[in-house]
Amino acid sequence: MATIGENIKKARNKLGLTQDDLVKKSGVKHTTLTKVESGVVNKPSIQTMANIAKALGVSIEDLIK
Repeated sequence: MATIGENIKKARNKLGLTQDDLVKKSGVKHTTLTKVESGVVNKPSIQTMANIAKALGVSIEDLIK
């Protein structure tokens, strides 16, 4: 099973976005995104997840499964 970070990275790459692009689109801090994608943070806040999911055009559920 993929981690939240792996799912975010996969969705981001599918859209051809860099981490910087996603930071700008989502309003999430770069350090936060980096930590989530690398697995340092396994349970990001709901607000962080909502912002990332919206920026990627997917649901939160898509990112956590």
